[in-house]
Amino acid sequence: MIELEGVPELIDPVMVAAFEGWNDAGDAASTAVAHLEREWKGEVFAALDAEDYYDFQVNRPTVWLDGGVRRITWPTTRLSVVRVGGEKPRDLVLVRGIEPSMRWRSFCNELLGFAHELGVEMVVILGALLGDTPHTRPVPVSGVTSDPDLARRMELEETRYEGPTGIVGILQEACTHAGVPAVSLWAAVPHYVSQPPNPKATLALLNRLEDLIDLRIPLGELAEDARAWQLGVDQLASEDSEVAEYVQTLEEARDTAELPEASGEAIAREFERYLRRRDGGPGGGPAAGHATESGDASYLRDPSGGRTRPPKPPARGADDRAGESAGRDRDERDDRDGARGDDRREAGSDGDRNGDQGGASDTGADTAAGRGPESGADSGAEGGPGDGAGDGRREDPGE
Repeated sequence: MIELEGVPELIDPVMVAAFEGWNDAGDAASTAVAHLEREWKGEVFAALDAEDYYDFQVNRPTVWLDGGVRRITWPTTRLSVVRVGGEKPRDLVLVRGIEPSMRWRSFCNELLGFAHELGVEMVVILGALLGDTPHTRPVPVSGVTSDPDLARRMELEETRYEGPTGIVGILQEACTHAGVPAVSLWAAVPHYVSQPPNPKATLALLNRLEDLIDLRIPLGELAEDARAWQLGVDQLASEDSEVAEYVQTLEEARDTAELPEASGEAIAREFERYLRRRDGGPGGGPAAGHATESGDASYLRDPSGGRTRPPKPPARGADDRAGESAGRDRDERDDRDGARGDDRREAGSDGDRNGDQGGASDTGADTAAGRGPESGADSGAEGGPGDGAGDGRREDPGE
């Protein structure tokens, strides 16, 4: 039995864990727990025995000087506790360490022993994996659980993964078998820029954790670090045409896949986060507090060439063109009628009637007979893509 001394009675405690190694792409998950520990000044109250779980040839100890005295830091897993104040105070038990080299079942049982003694209500395990996601878009974070009831209640995915797993998967299953609610939050890190640190992925995990446990997490300078990280990757990508083209392909695939995400629930969730940060004091607002904001809006591109097509001007009506043609024909007939004499009154009367009716019949006759070249030119140039008059050429008004 684990006996804890010096640890006060906790209020609605939640255990948040992260482990360096296979489940920690870009060090995003372990950095997130380190951030919580630093911002809330966590106090370490326990550490697992390194001899039981680590291969020191894989995870070597480090030597350092403490006032001229040489000391050794052994790779291990440490537990600390933080109290979050506010209207609804609660405590967090933070677990940060390295994925163990051996005895995983004993390792999980020891952590669950601490959870039982501290009265932990839920375990949240943070992880990060490499994925086909562009660095210019918000970091995808998925929440999964093995508990069907928990999945329905907290709008999580019920895990269906099959394949190799790490300590995150093993600890989640150990919690399920022990009857402790457990959730894993996974951030997707771009595989083409996997080197740590990745503050943007860390920020995304913290925002998702904030929604899950209903706590406002102080972000400090993490939001600014995330923006600086993205600008740096943007510059590196722009210097390599192949990388830039690949990023563009990922962007298009991501934008297409996530069009349905603009749902009422997603919008309401973002608005609630904005209100929570605005009411929380300085440094709030979506720009400073939203982990997945990249500052780049999704864009739509003209598939024909990537340019913006101006609106097509309205085509001139057939009646207008016919009226103009009829007016010209009427003038010509008036000139001819002036030389005829006796027929002038009849031609003038016909011209008046044709003017009242828009000259439709004369225009139709001229067009059918191939006369009226000016009218044919007007039809071809102004009729737009749908007209078959003129020379049949389809002109694009944007050209």
